[in-house]
Amino acid sequence: MAASPTQSAMRNRHFLILDILGLAVVPAVVLLLRFERLDWPPGYAQTMLIYAALTLPARVWIAWQQGMYRTLWQHASVVELERVLGAGVKIAGLNFLVGFGLLQWGGIAPFRMPASALVLDALLSIAVLAAPRFAVRFATASRRRSRDGRRTIVVGAGAAGQLIARESMTSDRAMHQVVAYVDDDDSKLGQFLSGVRVEGRIDDLPRLIRDLGAKDVIIAMPSARGPLIRRIVEMVALAGASARIVPSLSDIVSGRVEMASLRPVEIQDLLRRAPIITDLNAVGTLSASRTVMVTGAGGSIGSELCRQIAALEPELLVLLDHSENQVFEIEGELRVLHPTRRLAPVIADIRDAARVRQVFERYRPFAVFHAAAHKHVPLMEENIVEAITNNVLGTRNVVDAAIDTGVQHFVLISTDKAVRPTSIMGATKRIAEIVVRLAAAKEERHFVAVRFGNVLGSRGSVVPTFLRQIQAGGPVTVTHPEMRRYFMTIPEAVQLVLQAGALGAGGELFVLDMGEPVKIADLARDLIRLSGLEEGVDVEIKYTGMRPGEKLYEEVLFGDEDVGETSHPKVIRVLADEPDPGLESRIADLIRMAQSVPTDDAKLRAALIALVPDFVASVRAPDVLPIRRRSGDHGLGSS
Repeated sequence: MAASPTQSAMRNRHFLILDILGLAVVPAVVLLLRFERLDWPPGYAQTMLIYAALTLPARVWIAWQQGMYRTLWQHASVVELERVLGAGVKIAGLNFLVGFGLLQWGGIAPFRMPASALVLDALLSIAVLAAPRFAVRFATASRRRSRDGRRTIVVGAGAAGQLIARESMTSDRAMHQVVAYVDDDDSKLGQFLSGVRVEGRIDDLPRLIRDLGAKDVIIAMPSARGPLIRRIVEMVALAGASARIVPSLSDIVSGRVEMASLRPVEIQDLLRRAPIITDLNAVGTLSASRTVMVTGAGGSIGSELCRQIAALEPELLVLLDHSENQVFEIEGELRVLHPTRRLAPVIADIRDAARVRQVFERYRPFAVFHAAAHKHVPLMEENIVEAITNNVLGTRNVVDAAIDTGVQHFVLISTDKAVRPTSIMGATKRIAEIVVRLAAAKEERHFVAVRFGNVLGSRGSVVPTFLRQIQAGGPVTVTHPEMRRYFMTIPEAVQLVLQAGALGAGGELFVLDMGEPVKIADLARDLIRLSGLEEGVDVEIKYTGMRPGEKLYEEVLFGDEDVGETSHPKVIRVLADEPDPGLESRIADLIRMAQSVPTDDAKLRAALIALVPDFVASVRAPDVLPIRRRSGDHGLGSS
């Protein structure tokens, strides 16, 4: 347990007493060393007493000013050493001022102090100040090193790794005992960091875990990419230890890293690319002192949009959703996070054109982020009418109301499933993209669409489903061993949406460079491993076969689409021809068919195929086609 303020004050009072006693005798000791005998020449004893009487109060005052009596010395480090040395330098200056100047020219002592004695005095004063304090520090570290703790290997012999070892030796809350480092930098092998040896490379982890009896491995490499973390986690799991990770680079730089802040490795740590960070300063022009509306505000993407937009200080944030419970939850959360922010919770169905228009006319937003949609592929195969009326009609209603009320910026959230769709959901989102592009071309507004892949942790997505299955003991159900998907985190997805809103001039489609697609089976294995379990022993993976509307591989671009650069290297602008204005009447015909009674699913499917010619029901891997970039564009690779 950390020392209380009272205990700390008592210790510092003890140091004050020791300083007074020690510094008082230093002048006598230096003269003893100077003359190497007790019978000093006449007059030097008087000089020494006058010198000690003049300098002792000043020395203690200097130590006080340096914070020497306001420090928890059991946690002393380089900063505290600097305080001691700073006090020593000032005391040395004081010594020469009094002993060499005042005593010689002031006529208050028979002699001045010898120069050699003054140098010795400065060194001994530093020793008197440092010795008891760092004795406490070293005793504390020795006691903590000798206590029982979980034997731990740290991956990364850098600044983060050093902080971990230091924390284990200085914090009463630390439950780990660092016994070794591993690092792939050959220059560090065999070296010591905070008294702990770099015992080998990362590939040596299994052997070191076994030989040293380590129970935990801490990954202290904040810049490490997903594949490396994946490899480390696999090795650690196979060796029977558990892996934890340092939270973030910002925590390390700010010095906030403690053993208590270490967290388990999470699935987003294993993404096969570096996390994408965008500069949201430009987005401030869309929201600062403006009215902003988010549809689908209670969903996974919509709620994160609300969080990030609320932080950008809008004049009013309109939260529109069909689910009263979800609106209630996000409104309550935002009122806690931003108590002064103006919020307008709205319950509305985007399929109700009159209600949508009523809301837009009341609030007249400057920017709209349209996240309301049906997104579950197998469900929409069985509910074609709902997919069309929500994703197509709902989008048209919102777009029409936005045009009529003067909305300047409109961002549709789309999906990679709109590319060569094999599902009803993907086809309807593709038509929603067309609706937005038609409006942008006709009205010359900043209306754009954003297309991205699967979102880690969103409601109904694969990760929460897998976690529930793992907690239930399995099996974890995967449709096909070769099924692959692009993944991104919810904050990444929302940053892209906001960035697109600021970048768009009108009619563009933006996509995110999400790296390589991830095998769903690999994702399942990662989650099993991160849950501390073993595939085939604790939890089985069961392949169930592909469901209606699914395909093995998702794409974010058509093979014949050109792409251009933006100001963000990971945000890509699709350069496509303007849609045929004749599509507008055909989309209206599709909506009327979906609203007719009775409905005919076969005719609706045929109408979707007519509108989206590359919509096919068969499930196959797409041809790999290169993406053509304009000169100077950032490479995306093949899709």
